[in-house]
Amino acid sequence: MVVERFKEGGAPEVYRRFREKGRMMPDGLEYVSSWIDHNFKICWQLMQTEDFALFDRWIDNWRDLMDFEIVPVQTSTEAIELMSGKPE
Repeated sequence: MVVERFKEGGAPEVYRRFREKGRMMPDGLEYVSSWIDHNFKICWQLMQTEDFALFDRWIDNWRDLMDFEIVPVQTSTEAIELMSGKPE
C-alpha cells in the first residue's frame, strides 16, 4: 500500500502531470486501485510488485509533489492462513 501525501497546493499539478504522462511506473510495478480523500491531500494506492526497489524508481518521478510511505500489506485471507499455520 502506498500512502501519498500531497505537498501543500500540489494536487492540481499532480493531476496535470498524470494527464500528460500517466503514472510513469517502471515495468514490473503494477497499479491495482486507489482512493483519494475529499480534500485532495492523501492518496492510498494499492500496488503490486515482486521487486521492492521499483518503488524508488517510480517515486523519483513524483517526489517533488508528494511525500511517500510504502506499507507492505497482505489480504485478510493470507493473514488468516498464516495465523492458522495453513500453507498459502
